[in-house]
Amino acid sequence: MKPRLLLQIEGAVVLLAACIFYHQVHGSWLWFAVLFLAPDFFMLGYLANKKVGALVYNLAHTYTAPVLAFSILWFSGQTSYFWLTLIWLAHIGWDRLLGYGLKYETAFKDTHLQRV
Repeated sequence: MKPRLLLQIEGAVVLLAACIFYHQVHGSWLWFAVLFLAPDFFMLGYLANKKVGALVYNLAHTYTAPVLAFSILWFSGQTSYFWLTLIWLAHIGWDRLLGYGLKYETAFKDTHLQRV
């Protein structure tokens, strides 16, 4: 199986799991719809230059950031905000499912999965 397909399957699994957990924590689907594309605002880093844009965009589009945020919330006892990290994870899963990857500094369209 090709790595790109595996990453798309992984994205689908993350998206589905995030939605299931979101439902379990009784998250508002209105907030889910409103905030689902919020991580894409990090592409505004490209207004500075390609290097800053890729760095800022990638920080918001790796699983590391929302998992770290989830862990901080967990250990600080702020579990009522888990829903935010689940929306974030769902967004990243959706991007991977569609074949959007992390950005290279060469151009916005150059990703680790394909040239968009």
